[in-house]
Amino acid sequence: MKIDSTLPMDIAATKEAARSAEQAGYDGLWAGETKHEPFLQLLQAAEATERISVGSAVAIAFARTPMTLAGAGWDLAEYARGRFILGLGSQVKPHVERRFSMPWSKPAARMREFVLAMRAIWACWQHGEKLDFEGEFYTHTLMSPFFTPTRLEWGPPPVYLAGVGSRMTEVAGEVCDGFFFHAFTTDRYLREVTLPALLRGRSKAGVEGLDGFTLAGPAFACVGRDDAELVAAMKATKERIAFYASTPAYRPVLDLHGWGELQPELTKMSRDGRWSEMGAAIDDEILHAFAAVGDPSQVGKGLRGRWDSVASRITLYATYTSDPAIWLEVIDAARSE
Repeated sequence: MKIDSTLPMDIAATKEAARSAEQAGYDGLWAGETKHEPFLQLLQAAEATERISVGSAVAIAFARTPMTLAGAGWDLAEYARGRFILGLGSQVKPHVERRFSMPWSKPAARMREFVLAMRAIWACWQHGEKLDFEGEFYTHTLMSPFFTPTRLEWGPPPVYLAGVGSRMTEVAGEVCDGFFFHAFTTDRYLREVTLPALLRGRSKAGVEGLDGFTLAGPAFACVGRDDAELVAAMKATKERIAFYASTPAYRPVLDLHGWGELQPELTKMSRDGRWSEMGAAIDDEILHAFAAVGDPSQVGKGLRGRWDSVASRITLYATYTSDPAIWLEVIDAARSE
């Protein structure tokens, strides 16, 4: 199991943060699409490192076209010398239509076609295949030599897809190389709900099993060297779990554990603006279902025990301020036998 980190929101600090993460022994670095364009930040991270993988977690596919995203992914794969991973997400309808002013319909079907169109473009560039893709949502049938980039020594980048619902998860299994699970996920939910959906998708592609397929995602970690640090970490993590649990789309995770009735209660609290009270609704049983909790040694071993048999790589997820050195202790414990 690989252990990853995230790039800082401060883009001016990107190169130094990337160098530090590589020196600390992290396996990968991810940048999301929130306040900044992720690909520019990932370019800086790639230039500052030699070993570590860099990737988008996630770039919003429906804010772009398959051609524009194919070009960005292609160039970053070259800049990073084969270390780039193209992670995609759909976002939700209001953001796609009202923030990006792009079309929205049938998100799972559209995403499947988006990835296939992008792969057709890459096949044209890498292998000289004629570009002749015509689908329900996207059409790409024109590519002249002037616009064709040089063949990549490392090949096109792997594509990971983020999803919550079973239909998008199946799409990831069918047409992608990896899947991002959400932070609001337990290892039980992955085994009983996510993995079967991925396997259904793989079966549609004529592939059995998950060999060569990557499961990646954020893993809640509550770590402290003393009681005060641990209490603060647990409080902040409970608040974030409560925030996610208030979202109706995430109720199936709660339902699986028998906590479904908590969701409407938290939704009402969020609508009433009672944000500071929501964390108190998350008891220690729920916290431990989502997070590894304890000192650095306990958290490292807990992460390995929880995720090693189901996830290919995890990103340490903390919603509180902590000493960066403590995470090196967590990583050492997670990797020790």
